[in-house]
Amino acid sequence: MTMEDLDGKVAVITGAASGIGLAMAQRFAAEGMRLVLADIERPVLQRAGEALRRGGADVLDVPTDVSVQADVTALAATAFEHYGDVHLVCNNAGVGSRGLPIAELPLEDFEWVLAVNLFGVIHGLRAFLPHLRANDVGHIVNTASTSGLYHLPRMGPYNASKAAVVALSETLRFELAAEGSKVGVSVLCPSWVRTNISTADRNRPERYAYSLDTEQMAQVTEYKARRRQLAQSAGDPADVADQVCRAVKDKRFYILTHPASLDIFDARARRILAGDDPVEPPE
Repeated sequence: MTMEDLDGKVAVITGAASGIGLAMAQRFAAEGMRLVLADIERPVLQRAGEALRRGGADVLDVPTDVSVQADVTALAATAFEHYGDVHLVCNNAGVGSRGLPIAELPLEDFEWVLAVNLFGVIHGLRAFLPHLRANDVGHIVNTASTSGLYHLPRMGPYNASKAAVVALSETLRFELAAEGSKVGVSVLCPSWVRTNISTADRNRPERYAYSLDTEQMAQVTEYKARRRQLAQSAGDPADVADQVCRAVKDKRFYILTHPASLDIFDARARRILAGDDPVEPPE
């Protein structure tokens, strides 16, 4: 069994209620896949599942906080119990930090962003990889970002989490290849896409909450306004989902969705090779 024909296969997608995750769900539903949708936002997740079911898709929605290992373990158990198999795992859930300099960020911001963006992927791999390896078929898509390849200021926790996802994905690919596994791996590195990540604070658990002083609030407000401005010209999640679908079928590792990001990454690599200091990349 290969992943060239997705009809009838089962996909698990985290962060599936909106943005890239929802677009991937819609794209894979069009391929005839059965879907397990996971997200921390219960009402939004329920609406997304209902809309896909109205369109004829076979969908199971499972509220999940990917930062909690037990939640992801339960997600996997529910998926296997309901469908009996899983072929595609998209570790996609992600959040953004508040846009403060590293020197001003409380530890809670690092903890939350890494818990979702990095440990959400780790929990997904631990929950589903043994099954995929045992069946020797399937594919894993880990959502990183161009922020995993080059780094903008005031995004310290996010940059660190996404660079780690790239490294983790490359390592996994090497290890699967070494054992002769047919399980594929892709790392998704989009640039600006129209998503709700700039308002991710709406889902911040109480255990990661902290207060800001007046000056910090002003910085955060300015940062979010800039992100909303950039979002107006950002890419369409549906275009990203199309590229992910092609990569899964082609068993392609790197999914770099925005051509302009290639030039920025190339310039960074050249500075590294030359021993030059880094320069701030364009947004």
